Amino acid sequence: MARPAEVFVRPVSMTEGRRLQRIGRTAKDPVRLRRAIVVLMSAQEQSAPDIAHLLDCSPETWKASTDPDFIAKMRRVLDLYDHPPADGRVVCADEFGPLNLQPRPGRAWRPTAHPARLRATYRRTGGVRHMIAALDLPTGQMTYRIRERKRWREFLAFLKLLRSRWPAQKLYLIADNFSPHKHPKVTGWAANNNVELVFLPTYSSWLNWIEPEFTALRYFALSGTDHRTHAWQGEMVDRYMRWRNARAQPKTNFAAESGVRTWTGYQTNAA
Repeated sequence: MARPAEVFVRPVSMTEGRRLQRIGRTAKDPVRLRRAIVVLMSAQEQSAPDIAHLLDCSPETWKASTDPDFIAKMRRVLDLYDHPPADGRVVCADEFGPLNLQPRPGRAWRPTAHPARLRATYRRTGGVRHMIAALDLPTGQMTYRIRERKRWREFLAFLKLLRSRWPAQKLYLIADNFSPHKHPKVTGWAANNNVELVFLPTYSSWLNWIEPEFTALRYFALSGTDHRTHAWQGEMVDRYMRWRNARAQPKTNFAAESGVRTWTGYQTNAA
């Protein structure tokens, strides 16, 4: 079912509008370009079906949170970001992937007049891998593991790794509503090991501070590559992570000027 035509993005400021227009004129990344166009058109109150028709995409990709406790859950997450509890540390967790072996478009350094030639994307061999990662807000550093699957077993093992890393502190772990995160074995272990699972409202992954880190990972480690083995791909991911963590800074001021911070009820006319 398409999103109702009366549902639009939140009001866009003049600064944001100018930035979106600049992206629309200069962006080399087609995904970034399309996203900027979507936001601009929605800010002009054009309906989801009209935007989908223009960009040749499905209006079903539009998601509004149906969580009746949206405001309470959002405020809980923002409060943890703004006022980290003295008795523990706040960590954001999520999965990234799938990491399959395929040529990925993107820019890279090449000798003049010698562009990289990518093979066809339809020959994808070697299966897939999945990354489970966590962003530690006090330091800004990331911990990750790459696994063949992303079941509750892998997630629980990752939680145990985080627990061993900070054994004396309570962990406030922010995660989405992916079913392995809520498996009874996971929630039971967390309750018995001083780990509080803080779940996001439905369809609100933008509240998870780790999401933009995945965007950077995709850009610096995967774009413009054609890794032929998972070991090779994993090495590139590891090199980026080591470079990133060596320069990490504590995470503060999450969406400090965002309009969502003024909401007293769920805004059905905002995204």
